[in-house]
Amino acid sequence: MICNYIKHTKLMTFRKRRRNSHRGILGIESAIFLIAVMIVSAALAVVVVNMGLSTTQNVQTTSQSGLNGAASGLQIAGIVTGTGCISSSNGCSIHYLNATVIPFKIASGGNSMNLQLATASVKYISNSKSFDNIYKGQLAASTTYANATTAFTAAGAAGITGFTNGVTNPITKSLPSQTVAIIYWTVSKNTDYMLDEGERAELAIAYGNDDRPTTHDQIRVEVVTPTGASLTVEKYVPDIVNTVINLG
Repeated sequence: MICNYIKHTKLMTFRKRRRNSHRGILGIESAIFLIAVMIVSAALAVVVVNMGLSTTQNVQTTSQSGLNGAASGLQIAGIVTGTGCISSSNGCSIHYLNATVIPFKIASGGNSMNLQLATASVKYISNSKSFDNIYKGQLAASTTYANATTAFTAAGAAGITGFTNGVTNPITKSLPSQTVAIIYWTVSKNTDYMLDEGERAELAIAYGNDDRPTTHDQIRVEVVTPTGASLTVEKYVPDIVNTVINLG
C-alpha cells in the first residue's frame, strides 16, 4: 500500500511538472508573438512616417516650383503703341494699324527668360483674325534699337521670315507678306538670347495687308515662354486719326 502511495505521488508530481512545463512554453510563445507584433508595428510606423515625409517634400517642391514659375513672368514696361495708316494715297481709305509695339521686361525679382525662336511663341487674335504663332525670331542683343522703324529695317537685313531686305517695313515702306512678330532689345546688359532683370525688350508686330486691325477692333496678344506665366495683352483700337496711336 505504501508502494502504491509512493507511485501515485510520483505520478502526480510528474503530471504537475509537465503542466507547468507546458505553461512555460505557452508563456514563451506568447512573448515571442508579442515581440513579433511590436516589431511589425514599428516597421509599419517607420514606413508611414517616411511616406508622410516624402509627400510633404513633394508638396514643398511643387509649391516652390509654382512660386518660381509665378516669379518668372513678363510684364508690360510702358505704353503699347500702334502705327496708323491714314493716307488714301497709301491705300488706306479705311484707316488701319500697320504695326503694334509692346514694350516688356522681366517681373521684379523674376528669373531670366529665354526668348529664342525655338522656345517662345506669340499668339494673336483680333475680331477677324487668329494665329497660333506669329513669332519669327529676335534681333541680336548685341545691338539695341531706339524705335521699331530701325528694328524692322534690321529684321529685313537679318533675313527674318516675312521681311525682304530694303523693301519690307510696315512703318516706312511695304507691308510683310504675312503677319509676323519680332523681338528686339532697347536696353541690353549682354549679348545672349536671355532677357534678364534690368533689360528691356519690345515685341513688334508687322501686319500682313489683309490682317490689319482697324478702328474699334479688339486685339489680343499672348507671349508664351518655356517657364513662368504668359504675358497677355488686350487692347481696344480707338479712332485711327494719327500715324502714332496710343493703345494704353
